[in-house]
Amino acid sequence: MTSKSTCRSRLMSGKTCLVTGATAGIGRVTALELAHMGATVVVAGRDPAKCALIASDIREESGNPDVEFLVADLSSQEKVRRLANEFREQHQRLDVLVNNAGAIHMSRQKSIDGIEMTFAVNHLSYFLLTNLLLDVLFASAPARVVNVASTVHKKAKIDLFDIHAPRHYLGFRAYSRSKLCNLLFTYELARRLEGTGVTANALHPGLVASNIMTNNGILGRFLNMLLGIRGISVEAGALTTVYAASSPEMDGVSGKYLDKKMIVRSSARSFDEAQAAALWELSASLTGIPAETSIPSPTAG
Repeated sequence: MTSKSTCRSRLMSGKTCLVTGATAGIGRVTALELAHMGATVVVAGRDPAKCALIASDIREESGNPDVEFLVADLSSQEKVRRLANEFREQHQRLDVLVNNAGAIHMSRQKSIDGIEMTFAVNHLSYFLLTNLLLDVLFASAPARVVNVASTVHKKAKIDLFDIHAPRHYLGFRAYSRSKLCNLLFTYELARRLEGTGVTANALHPGLVASNIMTNNGILGRFLNMLLGIRGISVEAGALTTVYAASSPEMDGVSGKYLDKKMIVRSSARSFDEAQAAALWELSASLTGIPAETSIPSPTAG
């Protein structure tokens, strides 16, 4: 008789997954669950010691020896490029890319590239890393890109003239704008990838009791405490990410937004194709990525 846990351990066998922001919160749980399912899992984070510890912990908890780590500060485009290069040096396939890393900065900060930090981490790192690894995703098709967004995108509207360097800065507004960018990027990516066997979807994990506000001093610790009181567990928060990354029900599904493992409708602004195309052009300009997606030609079978 086959147990439920045995079925789970085989679901992702032979597949390789890269999870960013995987040293804490829903990223760590996502990496752990994919490891439980038998995947080769690469966790990515900023702190080398923490990355090594989390990878070791996941190997022990899951019983899966194929858990590795790569180190990158995703606010730096140079480090994102190094992450992509190191991944392709070590792996020939990428079945699932989970863009999970995210941050909220209550006060204005700039990345090393001179870009507003929340936009740099929460959107540009998704855009750049995905584009740098598209050829590996194509070679591994069917493959999936999973972007962790948020329901706060519904409160946002963006001005592409200053989103990367806003004239007036408010932390939560910058965060909600970056999450709207996640949706615009996901839908535009799905349109560009149509017919390639690579899908792109976004999701809302829920109001999760995480430490996302830690980098904001005393205020951040207070807000984290409120999240701990009102938020759901990181295990519950990771359910939709794991579902989008692994469920057979998501085979071939692309350009969708999920909440509680169900496809739901995102805001009207997120479906603005003209703005999505303009955001893609801006992101390409800011990162030095060609604006046109390079789609591989079908090979003769």
